[in-house]
Amino acid sequence: MLILFEAFRSAMRAIVASKMRSFLTSLGIIIGVASIIAVVSLVKGLEQSITNQFEGYGSNSLFIQQKRDNYGRLEGDLTEDDLIKLRGIEGIDVVSPQTFVFEYNGVQYKGRDHRADVVGVLPDYAEMDSSYPEIGRFITTADANARKKVAVIGVKVRDELKLPENPIGEFIQYGPHWLKVIGVLESKGQMLGQDLDNYVYIPYPTAISIMGFQNQPFVIFVARVSDVDRMDSITERVERTLRRQHGIAADEPSDFMIQSSDQVLSSIGQVTQVITLVFGGIVGISLLVGGIGIMNIMLVSVTERTREVGICKALGATRADILLQFLLEAVIISLIGGLVGLAIGFGLGAGIASSIPNFPPSDVPLWSIVLALGFSTGVGVVFGILPAAKAARLDPIDALRYE
Repeated sequence: MLILFEAFRSAMRAIVASKMRSFLTSLGIIIGVASIIAVVSLVKGLEQSITNQFEGYGSNSLFIQQKRDNYGRLEGDLTEDDLIKLRGIEGIDVVSPQTFVFEYNGVQYKGRDHRADVVGVLPDYAEMDSSYPEIGRFITTADANARKKVAVIGVKVRDELKLPENPIGEFIQYGPHWLKVIGVLESKGQMLGQDLDNYVYIPYPTAISIMGFQNQPFVIFVARVSDVDRMDSITERVERTLRRQHGIAADEPSDFMIQSSDQVLSSIGQVTQVITLVFGGIVGISLLVGGIGIMNIMLVSVTERTREVGICKALGATRADILLQFLLEAVIISLIGGLVGLAIGFGLGAGIASSIPNFPPSDVPLWSIVLALGFSTGVGVVFGILPAAKAARLDPIDALRYE
């Protein structure tokens, strides 16, 4: 323990004696670690935000939508008859459809235009998507049955159109259609760059009538299962029901796809993991360069301190003592670089997240801190072993004669 303490003290004295050189030596490590922490914190913050959004649906939800071909065209339809059949399946509590209406470019109010996504939904959608009105009410069954031209809007739509703070009873225009505002939703922020407050929700039957029969609507059914343990069996029954409804032969692929909320989250997790690995691999090159820099500077340091090594050996220092001293010096430089890079990465990630409007706050997981510091320490060991071994192998007589 005393030997380790003396080696540590000697290493620190050498680092402090050459502050600028020590800083430049660790610069590659600082940049590498800071970059890794910043990238991971941003990606994980985004992933956490997306996860929170999907968790609102619960783990007992199924998402059913049409497939697309290689050209992006929809392969099949999801109709109201499909909706009725799905509602009759035992184990499904509720099915809520939604369809995006692309007939006209945005909505208007008193000469002001704003591009917003117009979506047709049913009353159950509010609970399933955690879309609750801050002002007014959501769409009701009576609105849907009567195909009323009413709308529930997001706060961004209200602000961009400069509607009154309480716009209930105001009319906005969508193409030739006038929609009466009946509610304003609570703010939900952004997800994957999509502003969740920039939506106009109208009754699902109203949306279908606006689109007419000449356009194929893009429809998503969100189904809530009563027992999550029966998710697989209910999913199979949903698939069989829709295939029968669509007249699909046994040897033909389905023209729709079914995913559970857990599968969606898993897919998102895989995407963010790939992004993290790709950026981590690129940034890892910086750490490699930093390690090579440490090795080169330590080799120069060994040469400069040859007489010092000779004196130490003449006073009884062993090869192991010299090896430990120089190796510890490389590790300390690398570790200090890792700690400085960690602090910069924290600040960089938080700064970037806060500078982007509605971007979720950065999130630094514990594993990334351990990995960054462990990797930086490992770089010090790997690239410090060669200079340390060179110093340990010096002959004391030749070292004392060195000029």
